[in-house]
Amino acid sequence: MAVVRDELGLTKAEIGNTIIASVAITVLARLLIGWLCDRIGPRIAYTGLLILGSLPVMMIGLSNSYESFLLFRLAIGVIGASFVITQYHTSVMFAPNVVGTANATTAGWGNMGGGVTQMIMPLIFAAFVGLGFVNASAWRWAMVVPGIALFIMGIIYYKFTQDTPEGNIKDLRKNNPDYQMKKKESKKSFLVAVKDYRVWGLFLIYAACFGVELTINNIAAIYYIDYFHLDLKTAGLIAGLFGLMNIFARSLGGMFGDRFGIKFGLKGRVYFLFVILLLEGIMLIVFSQMSVLPLAIFTMILFSLSVQMSEGATFSVVPFVNKKAIGSISGIVGAGGNAGAVAAGFLMKSDTLTYPQALFILGWVVVGISFVAFAIKFSEADEKETKKEMDASLEANLTTQPAVVPISK
Repeated sequence: MAVVRDELGLTKAEIGNTIIASVAITVLARLLIGWLCDRIGPRIAYTGLLILGSLPVMMIGLSNSYESFLLFRLAIGVIGASFVITQYHTSVMFAPNVVGTANATTAGWGNMGGGVTQMIMPLIFAAFVGLGFVNASAWRWAMVVPGIALFIMGIIYYKFTQDTPEGNIKDLRKNNPDYQMKKKESKKSFLVAVKDYRVWGLFLIYAACFGVELTINNIAAIYYIDYFHLDLKTAGLIAGLFGLMNIFARSLGGMFGDRFGIKFGLKGRVYFLFVILLLEGIMLIVFSQMSVLPLAIFTMILFSLSVQMSEGATFSVVPFVNKKAIGSISGIVGAGGNAGAVAAGFLMKSDTLTYPQALFILGWVVVGISFVAFAIKFSEADEKETKKEMDASLEANLTTQPAVVPISK
């Protein structure tokens, strides 16, 4: 973005608009893709999204003005709906005692791509410069590389995955009356999700964690360039650390959510979500006040841990809200993350606020939203049903463990 800013002569407000555009369109895309997963399954939905999404990624190099760059960023933002498909897929594939960990790990490694991108793309850009391309064309050719990767992964996903443990939804609906009934229910799934106040509570909570992560991913490199006077590669490397923590941080959030769920039931998952989200807000406030580079990096890493654990904890709760509308609920909650990024984007683009001031305000907003977790409640019937499923899952897990045979001397 630092190179693109100079090449296209973008102002701070215009950069803010491109960031808002890229995450705003994802709100709509996530709402649609969640409903689509309930209808056609994750395999076909993911394949289509990856292959079609690869086109604007490769073609953004054709941008020659702020307006054309904005339009391509808008199209690229649709790819963010992939998160919902991932969460749907892992939710139907994994048992209740590990579903939080599974959701968090797949999503975390997806977000880790944001961190890796911060590190790798400047190197790809530098490689094109080394081949003799000038800066103005090097960034354009560099964007072809992730576009090709997306296209290839679309083909791989189609060939090597299936919709459910039992098989693909299309085949199951032909032979299984239960799945034919689920097809009818899927038409109403979005309305069921919209009417549940808990879904909108989780929408706000996810806005306060994933929305904040998206915001940091979009400004981190420029933040370190402008406020700590680092070069592009160094700033990209440090900014990449934020996303790279997803290699384990989001998984930890899901894992702790599962552990609290096993011990304290569904309310245990919610209480852990409150604590880690509150910690995220506090760490963001602290990070915004750092002016010494080593301290800024250290607090950013602590903040990164808490924000990503909050995301994992959120989606350790989502699969239990309503199992007949997992796709639609995942879509609405996932859209909350991007809605949060849109709101934060308007804060970041303000000419009257510096980035540190905007982050300070954002931190207090997160602290406030953390208390929304107490509004997410489950009935006694929900608790009993989940405990029954949990006990059955844990028992099945024990029976599949290999027996320990003592070795005689």
